[in-house]
Amino acid sequence: MNEQELIPHLFRTEYRKIVSVLCRLFGIEHIEIAEDIVSDTFLQASELWGLKGLPENPTAWLYTVSKNKTKDYLKRNTLFNQKISSEIKYLNGSTDEIEIDLSIKNIQDSQLAMMFAVCDSCISSEAQIGLSLNILCGFGVEEIASAFLTNKEVIYKRLNRAKEKLRTEKIQIEYPTKNEIQTKLENVLTTIYLLFNEGYYSSSRDTSMRKDLCFEAMRLNFLLIENQTTNLPQVNALMSLMCFHASRFDARIDGDGEIILYEDQDSNLWNQDLIEKGVYFLTQASTGNVLSKYHIEAAIAHWHTQQKDSLEKWEEILQLYNKLLVLEYSPIAALNRTFALAKANGREAAIVEAEKLNLVDNHLYHTLLGNLHMAVNPKKALEYFTKALNLAKSTADKNTIIKNISKLQKDL
Repeated sequence: MNEQELIPHLFRTEYRKIVSVLCRLFGIEHIEIAEDIVSDTFLQASELWGLKGLPENPTAWLYTVSKNKTKDYLKRNTLFNQKISSEIKYLNGSTDEIEIDLSIKNIQDSQLAMMFAVCDSCISSEAQIGLSLNILCGFGVEEIASAFLTNKEVIYKRLNRAKEKLRTEKIQIEYPTKNEIQTKLENVLTTIYLLFNEGYYSSSRDTSMRKDLCFEAMRLNFLLIENQTTNLPQVNALMSLMCFHASRFDARIDGDGEIILYEDQDSNLWNQDLIEKGVYFLTQASTGNVLSKYHIEAAIAHWHTQQKDSLEKWEEILQLYNKLLVLEYSPIAALNRTFALAKANGREAAIVEAEKLNLVDNHLYHTLLGNLHMAVNPKKALEYFTKALNLAKSTADKNTIIKNISKLQKDL
């Protein structure tokens, strides 16, 4: 890997680690200082490595330079000398002797502490996802804007507002106690879950970005699994769910970036290693007496990795959706249940249930009804697909709907 390829790679993998450690040291109110120090380290790397070639150990070079820059900043900055250095000295000795601990353990602990901080309920879910992408995953503002199909200015303002809210609420970047984990973990899991869904189901036109979002969500979740105090059943259940979904990633998108419906997927493209990992984490999740929505969704996703299209399969999936909706109702889960109902009890029964949902502003609702009516009432199917086309945002969704419309128009 040459210098032009290595620096972006290291930025994605190492930037987030160093920022988390420095943020934990400085406090949430000084996130920008930590980001500036690390950004300056990478800028220096791009300048020097281009002239002198790559160092023997590029990662170690980044750690050393960021440590030195941090110590230099602490020495010369009046604000730190007056307001912050005293506390840091108390924790670490004199300013000259401050140890910027970039050991694997402290990096993981700092990332976990940062995860619980940025997933605080004082900021919105969108802001939690944005900050997680930015600080914990190393995504730039432009990449986040692309993921959310908006512009950089919107994301920049959203991140700044979120950081300011965390400051005013005086949220601490510290690893939570066992009692705090019980109250705060749900927010963290929700953020990871939404981050994965943004990649798996989002309207983004950038397929590679979608995979990045999914795998970053899985990486953050694995940090929780690696830590003994957060390696809980619901955490393993969420990991299982993401493994099962990710296993079908390559089968969901064709060469043109268009979505392939489940029943048309080539099961030979399903990733068996990820399916096995999903089974492993689901087994790990079966301890204790907690049944979360992630347990049920993981079980549903597991059935979807079974290649045989049997009545038993769809009846099991239907019953799991019934349990999920009782545990935590969601319009999208209800919509997905309708597909299982069609497979188990027939299209007519599914149409009756689907129309009750009345999700008239959701293109997936009209797409589902279009598919259900194709073999029953082609004219009505065409009406639903036309409504879906007007509501769809992504090119991939629109192309899929247009194909169905073209097929119906030929048959009518």
